[in-house]
Amino acid sequence: MRNEDRDSARRKLDKELRHYRLAAMQRNCTQDLLRAVRQALGVPVEEIARTLGVNRSVPLELEQSEGRGTISLNSMERVASAMGCKFVYAIVPLAAKTLERMGEERKWSKRLGVGKAGKRE
Repeated sequence: MRNEDRDSARRKLDKELRHYRLAAMQRNCTQDLLRAVRQALGVPVEEIARTLGVNRSVPLELEQSEGRGTISLNSMERVASAMGCKFVYAIVPLAAKTLERMGEERKWSKRLGVGKAGKRE
């Protein structure tokens, strides 16, 4: 990918991911999201289980799995769909940085020969 294309892609992604970056600044922003959405919508566990064609305990197990960080993306999508929602996820830079800023930092680090520890290589 050419540098101009890469810069353009970063700017576009930064714009699209803005709300995700803001959410990521919150502590535990997505922890227990399935349970929170289910309760906010008032969707009974039995309804989700029926929609998924599984035992009543499965949605509860999936909520626990999400809390532990061991749930699969496929399972998140299926449960979200059973609640009439769409599952989306994002990858955002740490410390509320933008992709554009991170790209610039990487570019300058390479030019100056500075490694991740901040020392010249």
